[in-house]
Amino acid sequence: MNARLNMFDSPVAVKAWKHIIAAGKVLADASLPAATVELMRIRASQINGCGFCLDMHTKDATAAGETPIRLHLVAAWREATVFTDAERAALELTEQGTRLADGAGGVTDEAWANAAKYFDEDQLAALVSQIALINAFNRANVMIQQPAGGYQPGQYA
Repeated sequence: MNARLNMFDSPVAVKAWKHIIAAGKVLADASLPAATVELMRIRASQINGCGFCLDMHTKDATAAGETPIRLHLVAAWREATVFTDAERAALELTEQGTRLADGAGGVTDEAWANAAKYFDEDQLAALVSQIALINAFNRANVMIQQPAGGYQPGQYA
């Protein structure tokens, strides 16, 4: 299976995506827990059906020491007892921020207030930016049908 388009061979794509990738590097310096960020990336990628990002972020999370049980339960985080309240708040914000077209009004005041209990303003800004960024990657990879399965942890670090 091959992608419809090789983004690394397109001068236009390379120019555009270097800025998106740079945004990701800025966010890497934010004070969000790395495990929370990976869980968010995984959840958004599940919702968006992005196999490439699921492959990448589950492997990176595993390499960083994330437990298999938590990775297996991300899709059912509401019923799982293995996530902290802060992680739950971040996952709810991720779901609502990813499923904008599914609900009237976007992110609810309740979801925002819950996240604000656990994250300061800079962290909230980083959460919003992380959600927007992973959704951009998901959408591009789904559109070009980027194959999943061959990612090696840290490959794009």
